[in-house]
Amino acid sequence: MSYQLIKSEVLFRQRLLKASGFDPNGLDGIWGPNTAAADQAFLAASAALRDELGAFDTRSEGNILGLHIRAQYLAREFMKRATAFPFVARIISGTRTYAEQDELYRRGRWGRAGPKVTNAKGGQSNHNFGIAWDVALFEGGRYMNGDATHDAQAYRDLAGHALVDGLEWGGAWRSFPDTPHYQVASPYNKISEIRDRFEAGESYV
Repeated sequence: MSYQLIKSEVLFRQRLLKASGFDPNGLDGIWGPNTAAADQAFLAASAALRDELGAFDTRSEGNILGLHIRAQYLAREFMKRATAFPFVARIISGTRTYAEQDELYRRGRWGRAGPKVTNAKGGQSNHNFGIAWDVALFEGGRYMNGDATHDAQAYRDLAGHALVDGLEWGGAWRSFPDTPHYQVASPYNKISEIRDRFEAGESYV
């Protein structure tokens, strides 16, 4: 989810701001002066990270900007390493609201076309808390979606090349491995704990 879309979900944005250390002085779902000030401070910190660690392609930038501030730092460190990878890496998905997650969950279920793409409903994915993103690899402009035999290996190789301390790779999961997925490690092991802290605007990474 891009920053522009997050702003339309005011309560969601307030929770992310507060959890990132930019207190909007209330989680009331109203875009008032305190929330606007917290948002501007968040954007200033985001710009400072971009200036320090480098800017990337437009799509990646839009997704990075919607992440928790800690995740932004790690995403930029990850992308810095990925620039030296033989294939082009882009962040194609970042933060999702609960509603967006529910829509993704419905794909491939209840008569909807296509394969199932996630087992997580809204509030059950680290994407919903601004600490996860998905990457896509491109070879000469071709999206590496598995059409070529070396595509899957390329995603595994990217993790070995670009994974930085503080990140977890979805390809290492025993059940439902997700090789394009990266997320910030959290001291809270249960997704319900992270969700509760996010909804209270408390730190979880």
